[in-house]
Amino acid sequence: MAGSPDPHGTHDTIDFGYQKVPTADKVKRVRAVFDSVANRYDIMNDLMSLGVHRLWKRFVLSQTGLRPGGQALDVAGGTGDLSIGMAKQVGASGRVVLSDINAAMLANGRDHLLNAGIAGNVEFVLANAEALPFADNRFDCITIGFGLRNVTDKMAALRSMVRVLKPGGQLLILEFSKPIAPLVPLYDAYSFGILPLLGKLVANDADSYRYLAESIRMFPDQESLAQLMRDAGFDGVRYHNLSGGIVAVHRGYKY
Repeated sequence: MAGSPDPHGTHDTIDFGYQKVPTADKVKRVRAVFDSVANRYDIMNDLMSLGVHRLWKRFVLSQTGLRPGGQALDVAGGTGDLSIGMAKQVGASGRVVLSDINAAMLANGRDHLLNAGIAGNVEFVLANAEALPFADNRFDCITIGFGLRNVTDKMAALRSMVRVLKPGGQLLILEFSKPIAPLVPLYDAYSFGILPLLGKLVANDADSYRYLAESIRMFPDQESLAQLMRDAGFDGVRYHNLSGGIVAVHRGYKY
């Protein structure tokens, strides 16, 4: 189940799935996970969600409010699904930045966008979400899809994102969350039985997908994440459950 662990990453140890690891080691461990799965990431997303992740991302894109000429940032953007959609929304006169802390994922994202015919209005930046290397008040919209739970210091990342948003800009967080009670037994069986098996068969890496399942359970639930966003300085925070709360989209504004 998604819970309410210490979200700030301020202690000597921190959750890495169900393990406790030195806080300083989490970035290296997360990097190793995504180095391992990068080449099969899109295939595994389709298998794991039966393709529904594309509908979840489509919903996020419908909420960006971006217009031609807009400025957008896709944090922990991975293989670039959200970046592709936002690049189309802002057009040739706008700009989208796809950032990720993992070089292998960023390279796959670049390839994905080029294959989709997206060029000219997107840049790719290797960056830690906790210390985004961008000017204050730059972006109209920031997205982070299935990335926040892998960040060591979530409060630092949220504060970094609110800093680089323009006044009136918004953050959209797409993340796994706490499903409604009737779904819990089936969801647990899938997460800890089928998901690692898929990881072993398709990506030859059961351990990484076991970590991903565990990281979902350790991530703050809907209300806890909403409060964390408020504490970081976001206003007008609210969330929308998708697929019975298996995922949620959180929205917050900078005023």
